[in-house]
Amino acid sequence: MTLTSDLGWAYAAQVKGALLRTAPRIPLVDLAHDLPRHQISEAAFVFRAMASSFPAGTIHVAVVDPGVGGARFPVAIRCGEGSVLIGPDNGVLSPLASALGRPQAFRLDPERVATGPRVGTTFDGRDLFAPAAGRIANGESLSSLGTKAEFQELRLPVATRISGGVSGEVVHVDHFGNLITNVPTPWIPRGVPRLSVAIGPRRSTSVPWVASYETLGRGRAGSLGSSFGTVEVAVADGSASARFRGRTGTPVVFRWGRSGAGATATVNTGRRLRARRR
Repeated sequence: MTLTSDLGWAYAAQVKGALLRTAPRIPLVDLAHDLPRHQISEAAFVFRAMASSFPAGTIHVAVVDPGVGGARFPVAIRCGEGSVLIGPDNGVLSPLASALGRPQAFRLDPERVATGPRVGTTFDGRDLFAPAAGRIANGESLSSLGTKAEFQELRLPVATRISGGVSGEVVHVDHFGNLITNVPTPWIPRGVPRLSVAIGPRRSTSVPWVASYETLGRGRAGSLGSSFGTVEVAVADGSASARFRGRTGTPVVFRWGRSGAGATATVNTGRRLRARRR
């Protein structure tokens, strides 16, 4: 079973306690509990990337739930290969459900799921999702805990090809400040030595296209293929988010060739930006 949330480690420990009360022998894997707070789209991107590599039949619990206690419903989704996704029906489960294929959703009934009295209405991760996951791990059916229903779909932003390059956006800022974009790595032509990168409203910056952070050298900015299978902008031993003021949702354009990295470039000196003719 995996756990993913924006709860922080103290609240996450309570979720694990509720799980262990219900299913004490189930192995638990923490994927993340420090995701950006309330950012459903970013969490869905990271959750899909991390959880999709787990074996078929894994139970995945995701708690990024700014609407807790409100109109959104609790849901459990069984996928064709046997995995079950549990969390709020706000879209956070949707990309992983689509990636695993043939999803079938059940709206969880709190009265049927409850293993004890609920304390308030602000912690469904502990009081509802964890007991549901534990009971399913013990062999109970989804139909015994809820009724079939549709679930809310979330379409993550998609990159597009443009003349001389690609256009996308930052979909995740990782722990190191790397700007993870939604541009598929294979879209960058092989053999390209440099890219012209425009991040948000800032002028284009010519950066090297490299295979590793070490290749860049400490403090230098560049682009490379990320572990998510998409292009990232990084600063070796530094933070690209701080350097370029990028965050989730910031537009990014990569260009190459005559209309890209060979044009007027902006070079990052580490303290200020200065333009030069290349």
